[in-house]
Amino acid sequence: MKIWYDACTGKHVRYGVAIAKRLKALGHEVILTTRKHPDTLPLAEFLKEKFIVVGRYNPKSLLTRLKEGTRRQLLFCKIFERNIPDIAISHGSVDQCRVAFGLGKPIICTLDTPYAEAVNRLTLPLANYIIASKAIPIKALRVYHVKGEIVRFDGVDEVAWIKDFKPIMRYNFGKPLIVVRQIEEKAVYTKETVDMAALARNLRKLGNVVFLSRYHRKRIRGITVPKEFVDSASLMAQADLFIGAGGTITREAALQGTPAIVVNAFRKQHVNDFLARKGFPIFRTEPSKVPRLAEKLLGKKRDVKSLLARLENPVDAITNIVERLAKKVQDNVST
Repeated sequence: MKIWYDACTGKHVRYGVAIAKRLKALGHEVILTTRKHPDTLPLAEFLKEKFIVVGRYNPKSLLTRLKEGTRRQLLFCKIFERNIPDIAISHGSVDQCRVAFGLGKPIICTLDTPYAEAVNRLTLPLANYIIASKAIPIKALRVYHVKGEIVRFDGVDEVAWIKDFKPIMRYNFGKPLIVVRQIEEKAVYTKETVDMAALARNLRKLGNVVFLSRYHRKRIRGITVPKEFVDSASLMAQADLFIGAGGTITREAALQGTPAIVVNAFRKQHVNDFLARKGFPIFRTEPSKVPRLAEKLLGKKRDVKSLLARLENPVDAITNIVERLAKKVQDNVST
């Protein structure tokens, strides 16, 4: 089977590489596409995985988003004009879902942000299969008029690359190491923001602070702001504490036993609350309370290997669906 995976962000790149590795081992052909984005190309190069770059991320306005998305869809049509994939997989790629739906190909969507209304409205109704953590209530998916099969797993997306992860990079940022991640201010679903740079400055007395910015690497006095690509998974293995808004790096930290503080910026934190209930070190709080909680948690890493081993890998669910579809095609050919 010819499988197409489209990655729109850095997380999608990691996810796509994990999925591609499994499917290639089973004999499937995998085509990986992405767009020019601050997190996608450096990570793809770091992972030594070949992605076809189609279009770019331009969040300047709703119009630029629409124009770039439409352009990507037309480019996909041109790329696959004589070589149409059999199955499309993504973590909610609007452009891929529209093209795959138009071509009548099965769509497999993963998701962990039910509050991302714009993306979910444009992807989930078109998906034939939706892979979602058991942390996310079914009713949170049904509001998007889902018609496809919902497959739930007892884990989170990040298990796909953290379960057997061994740090690739070793960073010399000093100890104790506190990492702060800038909130995703340009996402459509971001309704309110938190000044994470100011928060980072308030943590300097506790240790060495590294600030991971998203778009602009501006210098912050007394804080390390890496100019080059940083492998977040490796960094979280080294860190003594992480502070963010509850995204991917939060779970990369917690799944490796590094305490992760989540500032309350988004309404629903289903997957993070799910991990916290299972014993992973994730703690939610208000921005004003971060310094005191940070002082309490700093250096208190946990051994979570046994907890991680019990979580299900979403790649298993995706692989099962692909194999099921492949068998259906073979059966039709034989008859």
